[in-house]
Amino acid sequence: MSYGSQNPWSAARPAVDRAGYDLGLRQHMLRVYNYMATGLATTGAVAWLAYDTGFVHQIWTTGLRWVVILAPLVVVFALSAMINRMSVAAARLAFLFYAALLGLSLSIIFLAYTGTSIAETFFVTAATFLGMSLYGYTTKSDLTRFGSFLVMGLIGIVIASLVNIFLASPGLQFAISVIGVIVFTGLTAWDTQRIKEQYDASYGGEAVGRLAIMGALMLYLDFINLFLMLLQLFGDRRN
Repeated sequence: MSYGSQNPWSAARPAVDRAGYDLGLRQHMLRVYNYMATGLATTGAVAWLAYDTGFVHQIWTTGLRWVVILAPLVVVFALSAMINRMSVAAARLAFLFYAALLGLSLSIIFLAYTGTSIAETFFVTAATFLGMSLYGYTTKSDLTRFGSFLVMGLIGIVIASLVNIFLASPGLQFAISVIGVIVFTGLTAWDTQRIKEQYDASYGGEAVGRLAIMGALMLYLDFINLFLMLLQLFGDRRN
């Protein structure tokens, strides 16, 4: 369904209602971005602390590393499945718990890449993300027609990444990273527009609070994956 067909203001509404809707949408998007930023800050802080304290060195040579790697997957699937039955406060805590777990998992990047290249890649990712999210928020074009291609690309990336665990092919990893940058750049714009559509559909309802957290989770994952793909392409590895 297109954005225009979901917009509750396609029919005439009183001006005061329109003003209330616009204000509500801006507040909703601000909550989404604030939740996302808090999640990213949590991930970054946990990742750095795990590296700085030497914890990542201790666990990465043991079987515990698989717990650290797989735990975020379990939590994010559980959060996505259960969020509609959770209170806003519980969903917010679950999101931050997931962000902390993922930070522990991503602490390995400090062992593989220089701190300078990690910082530079983060700022490049932030600039790209902001540009595409702003486009998704402001464009009048319906981006849903690109959704199926982006989802297919995402599935292809996941399958290829699993295969490359066993092949360890640098060429395949390069292709995955290039396609990943394209896919997650597109997903950033598409997901931003989807968040607006979800707000339209739930305007005035009690689910808006939970939708803000789910929207933050979507954009958070877009950002993290885009960052990792760019880091694999351009990051300077430690000797």
